[in-house]
Amino acid sequence: MAFAAGLISSCTTLETSDIRLNQIQVIGTHNSYHLRAPESLRVLLTRREPEEAKGLDYEHPPLSEQLSLGIRQLELDCFADPEGGRFAKPRGVEWISRAGLSPIPNPDPQGRLRRPGFKVMHVQDIDYFSSVPTLLEGLRQIRDWSAKNPRHVPIFILLELKESTPNAEFTPALPFGEQELAAMETEILAVFPREKILTPDDIRGQERSLPNALQKHGWPLLDSVRGKVMFGMDNTGAVRDLYLKNHPALESRLLFVSVPPTSPAAAWMKENDPVEGFERIRKLVRAGFLVRTRADADTIESRKNDRYRCDRAKDSGAQLISTDYPRPNPAFSPYSVQFDHRVVARPNPVNSGNLGHVDFDK
Repeated sequence: MAFAAGLISSCTTLETSDIRLNQIQVIGTHNSYHLRAPESLRVLLTRREPEEAKGLDYEHPPLSEQLSLGIRQLELDCFADPEGGRFAKPRGVEWISRAGLSPIPNPDPQGRLRRPGFKVMHVQDIDYFSSVPTLLEGLRQIRDWSAKNPRHVPIFILLELKESTPNAEFTPALPFGEQELAAMETEILAVFPREKILTPDDIRGQERSLPNALQKHGWPLLDSVRGKVMFGMDNTGAVRDLYLKNHPALESRLLFVSVPPTSPAAAWMKENDPVEGFERIRKLVRAGFLVRTRADADTIESRKNDRYRCDRAKDSGAQLISTDYPRPNPAFSPYSVQFDHRVVARPNPVNSGNLGHVDFDK
């Protein structure tokens, strides 16, 4: 499959004004809201699940600071809380008290967790400290930064819709049904006007499917979509399928979803392992799709200062490269994920031609 407008041969030299959205690479963060849990919670988790505790020992600066550092893909994990207060009294507070550990600070002194709406955290009760306790707050921070920097390349916002409850000890998470999916889109549109969001409808146009549109027209020119945001759903399986119900090509939907390339909804997809999935990613990128992958996971690469996975992620051509280390953790190693010359958005090594060290975010 060769795309007339969306795919450019790697031997072709482009003018920078001709670059398309799928012909750049940017760096993102994984669980972008995540704050390291206080010591008592980390001790408790280490006693229960030592390897998991090691993998959670990272944190990110505020979203606006990440964007100012050059991050252009953010990830927010969302729990449904339509009545408010479901996660306002984390059970971890009681657990550390019973264990004789030091009290921990109140994660929500302003009472935001008591209000209705989607809550942003990693795992309820045990790993719940977040720089943005609510989805609305996270979206507003992104919107406000974007308004001050209107020439930025599109910011891709990945939403993971959390339904899991680790075991019966934990506060039960609510499932995402049609009502919750509609409420999620309502919250997005309460912050971002429709014209600031690059949606599947914008890409599909009058075509029957997203792959048909990409084959005929390609992704938009980068200069035509600056200052916008895009949304993707991290979930696969039942929640994604429900989101696609009656919207097989994502008609009227705000989020892109990760599906096989033959699906009428295929435009963006995730391949989290750039080592095992290296050739799949390159094939998808050459076929005109956007791909998100991860340069590191579970603090493993940072602890070893191991750059192999990061280098494979860059070389794969995946447009969105997610990391827990846009800056190094000096307690572990010098490991961090950046492009040469600290550019924010560089030419894609698989499909952009020979453009050198251009920074497309400027």
